Amino acid sequence: MDWISPRRLNRIGMLNMNRRNVDYIARYNDRSSYPLVDNKLKTKLAVGEYDVKTPQLLQVVRQQHEISHFREMAEDLSGFAIKPAKGSGGKGITVITGRDGDDFIKASGARIPVAMLERHLTNILAGLYSLAGTPDVAIVEDLVESSPGLAKYSFQGVPDIRIIVFQGYPIMAMLRLATKASDGKANLHQGAVGVGLDLGTGRSLNAVQFNRPITLHPDTGLALENIQIESWENMLEMASRCYEATGLGYMGVDLVVDAHQGPLLLELNARPGLAIQMANGCGLMPRLKAIEGLKRPHFSPRERAQFAMKSFSRMQ
Repeated sequence: MDWISPRRLNRIGMLNMNRRNVDYIARYNDRSSYPLVDNKLKTKLAVGEYDVKTPQLLQVVRQQHEISHFREMAEDLSGFAIKPAKGSGGKGITVITGRDGDDFIKASGARIPVAMLERHLTNILAGLYSLAGTPDVAIVEDLVESSPGLAKYSFQGVPDIRIIVFQGYPIMAMLRLATKASDGKANLHQGAVGVGLDLGTGRSLNAVQFNRPITLHPDTGLALENIQIESWENMLEMASRCYEATGLGYMGVDLVVDAHQGPLLLELNARPGLAIQMANGCGLMPRLKAIEGLKRPHFSPRERAQFAMKSFSRMQ
């Protein structure tokens, strides 16, 4: 059946958007913390104080005249990513994976001259991709090279891991894999694949695309049932430390596994979507209630991560 009643969804613990907004985002997220997570540069600086690694920052472009320094900075680089600090949903992000003479090569294989990248920086500063259309800042980061074990499952784009963190506890996670339909981006709304991950082990559970179950990646053809995330406990602890760094009680933490540096934080989200429940085949409500019902909260990120692994594993 393609349709399921609201009563049954409630019975299996699915969190809906209204309840997420009122009972969790509005209740547990202080609005004063929003600018911290809505700005990638501020996020990077804040989490760095809590030993959460991020991709290396190569350049910050705040003013139009600073764009002239981009050409010099990128002279010897073969790979990097340009991002609007206040962009959302992956908008405005340009990933360069190679170079051919004076041209740069995008992840899709398209060639792009440096003058076009400079125009892109101008558009970012003008606020073309910012949340409210306000003037923005462009950041240039070192290229993330996904670990081969995960990269093979994704079409062109770098796979990432979304972890929902509530009151400092990781409570649900999924792997997001880019597809041809999503244009190489790990965005579920655009057609990326979401793979639910067992919180106790980091192993794959279910997989969905466009909210429908699948067993094979539509482009790579690889089975999605035996994926194992490396450094899993370390990733959960990193996600947990973002609670101290931001003070946000309900958030999405997006991580990648770099081939050389291991787990890195990409960004934080104060309004994470709900499709993670579809990927996991279960609702968030029982886990949210379990954390709310704790009589003795755990104070260290490691303790919270270990508690979550033990309490929310489905492979016990």
